[in-house]
Amino acid sequence: MSETQLIISQLKPFLQQAWEKAGFDTLTSVQEKAIPLIIEGKDVAAESPTGTGKTLAYLLPVLNKIDPAKRNAQAVILASSQELVMQILSEIQKWGEGSDIKATSLIGGANLKRQLEKLKKSPQIIVGTPGRIHELIKQKKLKMHEVKTVVLDEGDQLLTPEHNETVKSIVKSTLADRQLLLFSATMPPTVEKSIQRMAPEPEIIKVKKDDTIDAAKVEHIYFISEQRDKVKILEKIARLEGLKTLVFIKDIANLTIAAEKLKFKDIHVGQLHSDLNKQDRQRYLKGFREGKSEMLLVTDIAARGLDIKGVTHVVHFDFPREQDIYVHRSGRTGRFGAEGTVISIINEREERDLKKYCRALNIVPVRKEFFGGKIVDAGE
Repeated sequence: MSETQLIISQLKPFLQQAWEKAGFDTLTSVQEKAIPLIIEGKDVAAESPTGTGKTLAYLLPVLNKIDPAKRNAQAVILASSQELVMQILSEIQKWGEGSDIKATSLIGGANLKRQLEKLKKSPQIIVGTPGRIHELIKQKKLKMHEVKTVVLDEGDQLLTPEHNETVKSIVKSTLADRQLLLFSATMPPTVEKSIQRMAPEPEIIKVKKDDTIDAAKVEHIYFISEQRDKVKILEKIARLEGLKTLVFIKDIANLTIAAEKLKFKDIHVGQLHSDLNKQDRQRYLKGFREGKSEMLLVTDIAARGLDIKGVTHVVHFDFPREQDIYVHRSGRTGRFGAEGTVISIINEREERDLKKYCRALNIVPVRKEFFGGKIVDAGE
C-alpha cells in the first residue's frame, strides 16, 4: 500500500469516494506531511508554495472530524479575502458531498441579516473573513464553545498588524483544547512566533518545492523592454491565440493604466485589485475562469490564494524584488503536471536578477523577441 493509499484509507467513506471521483493519484508533499498530524490532533503550521494543494491538506482531515449529527459550529476557517472564502466554501461542498455536513460563509461587506439566517441553519463549518466573524462572536450570534478546529488559511496575511489582534481574539474565544492549523505560502519568523503564542508546540512543516509537481514542463522566457514600452509587449501577448494569461502588476495605479491602454487598442482584459467592488471582482474572475476574457491583470495581494485552473501563461509585468514572489507567481501555471510558460518583461538591470533567481531554481531563462506577431528566439 502506498503512503497516499494508507492516508486516504484512514478517512471516512464519503471522503474516500470523493478522492476517487477527483481522480488524483498521489497526495502532494504538504498533504502527505500535514494530514496524518492533523488526524492525530496536533497543532500544525505549514509553509508550502502556491499551487501545492494546501486547502486540501487541512480540508480532508477537518471534514473527517466533523460530526454531522451535532448542530453547532465545530470548525472555523479564516481567510483574508472574500474570493478565498468563496473558493474554500466551494471545495467544502465538493469534498463534503453525501456527508450531511453544512458549511456557510461569513464575509465583511455582505448582508448581515442574511448571514444571521444562515447561522440559524446550524452549519458545522464556518468560513469567513476575520472582521465579520469577530463581530458575530461579540454579538453572541456565533457560539464558539463547540469549535474544535480553527484554520488560518494564507496565515501570513491574517497575522499582519492589521488583522493580528482580531485573529487572536477569535482563537481565544474557543476552548483551550481546540486544534489550531495555519497554512501559508510564506511563513516569516514573526508569523511563526505568533502561532507559537497561540499554540504552545505546533508541528512546523516547511515544503520548499513540491516534487509531485513537475517544473520541467514550465518554460521561463523574457523580453527586454523599457518601462514605457512594456504595454506594447503585453498587447502582443494578448493577441496570441489560445492563451489564458495572468499578469502581475505591482500596484493598482499601474494596473489601471495598463488596462486603459489595452482597452484603447480594443483589447478588453479582466482586473483584480482591492479597489474594485465585490460585483466587479466576481464578474472579472468569472469572465476569466470561463474563458470570456483571456487576460487577467492582478496585484500580488489580490491574487493570494486564488485557484484559477488552466492558466497557460504567467507574466511578470513588474518584476518581483524577491525570489519567493517570483516562485509563487510562476506557480500559477504548469500546475499538477500541465505545461505552462512564465514570461518576464524586464530591463537590463532586472535581467541580472532574473538570471540569479533562475540559477537558484535550476532553470535556464531564454530571451525572446516578437517577430511578425510571433514569439521567436532573440536575434533570430
